[in-house]
Amino acid sequence: MSSPQALLAVLLQLEQRARACASEDELTFFLVNDAYALVPYRQAVLWQAQSGGGRIVALSGLAVPDAHAPFNVWLANLLAQHAASTSIAGEFPIPAEADDAGMWAEHLPAHAWWVPLPSVGAGLLLLREEPWQQGEGSAGLRGQLHLLELFADACAHAWGALRKPRAPWSFAGAVAYVRHYGRTRRFQCIAAVVVLLLLCLPVRQSVLAPAEVVARNPVAVRAPLPGVVDRIAVTPNQVVKAGDLLVVLDARELEGRLETARQGLAVAEAELRQGQQQALFDERSKASVALLQGRRDQAFMEVDHLSQSLERSQVRAERAGTVVLDEAGDWIGRPVALGERIMQIADPQEIELEVLLPVADAIDLPQDASLRMFLNTAPATPLAATLLRVGYRASPTSDGTLAYRVRARFAAGDTARLGLKGTAKLYGHRTVLLAYLLRRPLAHARVWLGF
Repeated sequence: MSSPQALLAVLLQLEQRARACASEDELTFFLVNDAYALVPYRQAVLWQAQSGGGRIVALSGLAVPDAHAPFNVWLANLLAQHAASTSIAGEFPIPAEADDAGMWAEHLPAHAWWVPLPSVGAGLLLLREEPWQQGEGSAGLRGQLHLLELFADACAHAWGALRKPRAPWSFAGAVAYVRHYGRTRRFQCIAAVVVLLLLCLPVRQSVLAPAEVVARNPVAVRAPLPGVVDRIAVTPNQVVKAGDLLVVLDARELEGRLETARQGLAVAEAELRQGQQQALFDERSKASVALLQGRRDQAFMEVDHLSQSLERSQVRAERAGTVVLDEAGDWIGRPVALGERIMQIADPQEIELEVLLPVADAIDLPQDASLRMFLNTAPATPLAATLLRVGYRASPTSDGTLAYRVRARFAAGDTARLGLKGTAKLYGHRTVLLAYLLRRPLAHARVWLGF
């Protein structure tokens, strides 16, 4: 146990730190955590009265308690009942009802001490496993609890000072202010001139917008025929060569049709041979040879067409590059239409910057305007880029807003991996600082006023 002189020194330090707190949240957090220097406890709860019972303001060891949590609501109601029945410090009675007693035994220690803060309509509850009337010496513990009450009273005084409202405006106060500061009119004029000069400084208009590194001239891999995707043979960002297998479509229907067509071709060829043999002896059979020849050719063309379709069911890369694909598993078993894009093949060296410039932030961008790309993976090393083109109309984005699609090319030496995202800063024409600061307010005012 610390000596009384040491405890008094601790109390003075705690009171000084309590009055130095700049906000109510800082003070309440300090109260439930630093009171341990006077009296040891396992948990501290700070309760504040309000309409409907009260709420838990702070819990030791927790930065921001959830006032609407079931446990906190239950404990706040319990403390409100006790605060209404007594206004002196002392042991907190354990609830006798079965539900409340079970809740207490499950979540809280067996012994509690209540310290009311009537000046701010609050109370401090300290909990621990050891009894509050014995275990450390009754006289020494009473002294510690008395110091705790003094500390709580000092915190309540600091809390009330933080909640004190500002003095209302009065004519007499305004007159006194004018008399006091009227002598510094020259300083005020100089300050006004300096502010006006600063507002007239030329600055470059700029705007921030989300951006992504995209391919410059990607090759779209499209479905060559309608069907169902059976297998994706590549993974996202995989490097492939020309001729590598990319996508396999379900070809069971084509295989069945091809087998039927081959059998039809065999029948047509047999009929053609039979007709040719009969034509050697029967003049009337010569007229049917041309018809049989046409049927054989038609069957052959159908077999050839289905064979080519079966080969096209295995989609291969037309050029070397990197596979641009979100998720391969999303395409398995998915039906695709003729010409539907499945993935892209891009050259990782041919990249561009795509910026989605929101309509509300759109500014006039000059030709070859400069941009800076701040990647999410490396925000401290921006990449330089130059404007290529701006979409002539806004299109909806994934989050439902309208934005212009801006394309830019990276400066020589700057490169990034395909698919990386970040924030781009676009620079426009120069204007005065006042117009730069009032651009958005004036735009909103024009929409609201209708001129």
